[in-house]
Amino acid sequence: MLRLLRRSFLDIWTEAAFERDMLRARVLLRDVIICNSPATVQEAFVEHAADYERKSPQMRHALKPLLGDGLFISDGPLWRERRKVVAPVTHVSRLAELTPPMTEAAVERAALWRQRDPAQPIDMLAEMGHLTAEIICRTIFGPRLGGEAAASVVQAFAEYQRVVGQTDVLSLLGVPDWVPRWQPPSVRRASRRIAAVLDRLIDRVLSPEGKGEASLIRAMAEGVNPATGKAMDREAFRNEAAVLFMAGHETTANTLAWVWFLLSQSPHAAARVQAEADALGAPATFADLPRLAYARAVVEETLRLYPPVPLLAREAARDGELGGRKVRKGSLVIAVPWLLHRHRKLWRQPDAFIPERFLPGGEAASKPRYTWIPFAIGPRVCTGAAFGLTEAVLCLATLSASFAPRLAAGAVVHPVCRLTLRPGETLPMHLDRRHG
Repeated sequence: MLRLLRRSFLDIWTEAAFERDMLRARVLLRDVIICNSPATVQEAFVEHAADYERKSPQMRHALKPLLGDGLFISDGPLWRERRKVVAPVTHVSRLAELTPPMTEAAVERAALWRQRDPAQPIDMLAEMGHLTAEIICRTIFGPRLGGEAAASVVQAFAEYQRVVGQTDVLSLLGVPDWVPRWQPPSVRRASRRIAAVLDRLIDRVLSPEGKGEASLIRAMAEGVNPATGKAMDREAFRNEAAVLFMAGHETTANTLAWVWFLLSQSPHAAARVQAEADALGAPATFADLPRLAYARAVVEETLRLYPPVPLLAREAARDGELGGRKVRKGSLVIAVPWLLHRHRKLWRQPDAFIPERFLPGGEAASKPRYTWIPFAIGPRVCTGAAFGLTEAVLCLATLSASFAPRLAAGAVVHPVCRLTLRPGETLPMHLDRRHG
């Protein structure tokens, strides 16, 4: 199992895992409990959230070189303090002001695509990485990222995921957190590349020249934490900027790549998305969202089939009980969207791409609340969920007006999860033109 884990988190599950409500195992010296029903997910991550707040040792050690003590992997008082400062940056109340750069960047991407030779395939995974990196930069940091910096970030994130350790065997053997975990030099090189881009952005945003430029990250830097009465220091601010960049770029890029793949395999769904886009008569904006119900359903169904973070692992802070059975302190308690979203007792045709199930009155509307959890759950739910969903819908509609991406002949798409769920290393697609 550990060998399979090193390749991908998705490769360890048996057929029975897609039907059970709870799974338990002993891996080396640590208990592992899988909450695999809406009721058990709610019990662990909502009703007893304080007991299962801390991220797993593997996740903490894998992301520490990149995020330091950032919100995504911190816990306790530090996490609560940082969340109060970071959460307002992408709050749903800001969506109207955050969305113009989304449309703008998607229009520019379409213009770049028109310059390409349609006979030559593109790497859609990298293309969506460039697009979402540019969007997160303009919306959160203010200035444009630029092609060279975007390429550096996209390549570094791909390299980081490829080489970072997938299993923390030391923690499974009971070795405490303070013992350093070895990571290959390539992990440090990739994290330094990302840090260099971030540092340049931060320096510009916080410089006197950047004062006149609208920037949510500047507002976060200058904001005072109501709990402490102090602003964040430079290191803390940089770590939280890295969290926002990673969460805002990587997960949405993967989702959009999966969207294009699924639409390329479903002409009916692609035609409905294109009809919505054509009806707008212009690039999609925030005001158009009510007219993009099917595009939104496509994104939500994609998030069901290919959740960007398909495994949500926590460490039990104390002895407790779940599903009527004892849980020992230190156990790994996990919700697995990959299993829950394809559970055979919860979904009709669970492995099929059926966007209609997310339309008003569709199958998804009748499901218990925690049947669909692509943005995590409980107190640690993703603060940028509405941001990412809106971004994906607007980009999908804007690009669909001009292009119908088609999977390259002979391409084999296989889901691989290391830190996030990707369609392999690349996604070769042809850009069939529709208009313009």
